[in-house]
Amino acid sequence: MDISKIKVVAMDLDGTLTQHKQPLDGAHKVALDKLSEKYKLIMAGAGQVMRIFNQMEQYPIDIIGNYGLQYGVYNKDTKSIDILRDLQFDVDVNSVEERVTMLRNKYGYTEFAGGNVEFHPSGCLTFPILGTKAKQEDKLAFDPDRIKRRKIYPDVVNTFSDYTVFVGGSSSFDMAPKPYNKYHALDIYCKENNLAHENVVYIGDDYGLGGNDESVYKSDFPYITIDDYRDFPDVIKPLLV
Repeated sequence: MDISKIKVVAMDLDGTLTQHKQPLDGAHKVALDKLSEKYKLIMAGAGQVMRIFNQMEQYPIDIIGNYGLQYGVYNKDTKSIDILRDLQFDVDVNSVEERVTMLRNKYGYTEFAGGNVEFHPSGCLTFPILGTKAKQEDKLAFDPDRIKRRKIYPDVVNTFSDYTVFVGGSSSFDMAPKPYNKYHALDIYCKENNLAHENVVYIGDDYGLGGNDESVYKSDFPYITIDDYRDFPDVIKPLLV
């Protein structure tokens, strides 16, 4: 990575900048403020733009949401986000339900609470192995090291070849219509802003097999790994030299 060529710092949220679904703390706000003095900052998330913005307690930052299906720009006058892109794809519900049911039967995940699949307005999907109404404690205990899901991940990818599949949350698979993933989202951002990939460094924690940062990690974008969000202020120090 040639730091002299970096113009934009893009980053993940949960696990990178915050604890999962928790607000931004003071130390991390200070770290972002320092970065913003030298670089353009952008959040590249798996969730919806406004959910990310609110989790960050309205921190002034542009946000890519839903793997690039959404894009929002911070408005200094309104102190809110202007949504510039909000794509939605149609879903063949019956086909999705049939494929998820086939996977459940094949791997013995036939008992679940609530719905079989969660359908999102964007066209993204969640295959919740324990069901849409599973208890939080059961989800957290199911597969903390992701071994169970990574074991069947190749089959899920093959079964949903029309989607990009991620090992999501603590007990699910998340899916976005192809070609949407974080690499694709950042590539679009570069094209729209006349940037080369070498001008954008990405910081993320979910870079392993099936992680939603994996597509960027394996690409030509400069990448800074982080394994504990509490280390963020230290991880960015090389960028502040």
